[in-house]
Amino acid sequence: MEFKFTEEHNALRTEVREFLAGSLETDRGAGPVRPTSQENWPAQIEFARKLAAKGWVAPAWPKEYGGLAWSHIKQMIFSEELSYAGAPDGGRVFNVGMIGPTLIVHGSDEQKKEHLPRITKADVTWCQGYSEPGAGSDLASLQTRAVRDGDDYVINGQKIWTTGAHHADWCFLLVRSDPHAPKHKGISFLLVDMKTPGITVRPIVNMAGYHEFNEVFFEDVRVPVRNRVGEENNGWYVAMTLLDFERSNVASIAANQRTLEMLIADMRQRRPGAAYRDILRHRLAELWLANETGRLLSYRTAWMQEAGRIANYEASVTKIFATELAARITNFGLNQLGPAGALEPDSKYAAIDGVMEKAHMVNVAPLIFSGSSEIQRNIIATRGLGLPRD
Repeated sequence: MEFKFTEEHNALRTEVREFLAGSLETDRGAGPVRPTSQENWPAQIEFARKLAAKGWVAPAWPKEYGGLAWSHIKQMIFSEELSYAGAPDGGRVFNVGMIGPTLIVHGSDEQKKEHLPRITKADVTWCQGYSEPGAGSDLASLQTRAVRDGDDYVINGQKIWTTGAHHADWCFLLVRSDPHAPKHKGISFLLVDMKTPGITVRPIVNMAGYHEFNEVFFEDVRVPVRNRVGEENNGWYVAMTLLDFERSNVASIAANQRTLEMLIADMRQRRPGAAYRDILRHRLAELWLANETGRLLSYRTAWMQEAGRIANYEASVTKIFATELAARITNFGLNQLGPAGALEPDSKYAAIDGVMEKAHMVNVAPLIFSGSSEIQRNIIATRGLGLPRD
């Protein structure tokens, strides 16, 4: 297995780097930007529209839906460069990675025509209405009700941990449309305009002080039946749909590299005492080596997909490795920087602009979302090692 980039791949990487150098704000701060970041939202949308002007909002999508049909390797290069540069997401996680693929596969012609062009032009922002107070890991236990009333559904219930709902124009929503059916079979998938009367959004501020998540309440919210995606009570199947996007997790590895480079620069500048210096040097070398290993794991996953192979447990390996390594790096960073590393970004005494304190707290969430580390280990054990489930 040889990870060798072609001239076309290298040309794309150069083009992306030049675009980013001319498109990103120079004062956006140190450190990687979180994929779920909601800060400086106008600037995020401005950057998304710059991507749109290049045709790069959804480059993995089929060409007939406004994409470029990029290969998995090209997708990986693009993700790696954006993450390393600290480029903002601007809603692309939900727009491009979730609702777009769902509509491409299951949407009606009318739904595709209405929503897909607005996504590729960066003219709309979506949020995901899945989790509820009593339905997180066991999502099929959701209780938000949809009752048919003529040409509408009437929605009542609550969603929680809804990223970006306070900015979103639309929400793709899972609702229980048949309370008597088995829990996976009584769910429908709806597209909801967030300006519809009866929707209330309340903020949830996380432990890092960021407002990314929200509670969303639905009280007698009327949604046209034409906004249902797929058949009634078949929403669980619709929600599980993903296009064959690259699953290398290389963006996390690139973010890790940027964090390590900041710690290395700090150590060069401060030059700690000899005894402690050797410990720090060895630890930094070990973390750098681990991240290079993670990069190769990511490349392997993208290479497999490029070759038409299914990256099943291999994608789980890269997800665990990259996210757990990120937590290790920021934990080490707090130790290297000492008390100054734990200060808030607005403190004049904060080391490297207070990045490490925030990053350390933020890095907890990736260990849970998109399949927790425990779930990923189960996938590796059963699908990769062939171990029994019981």
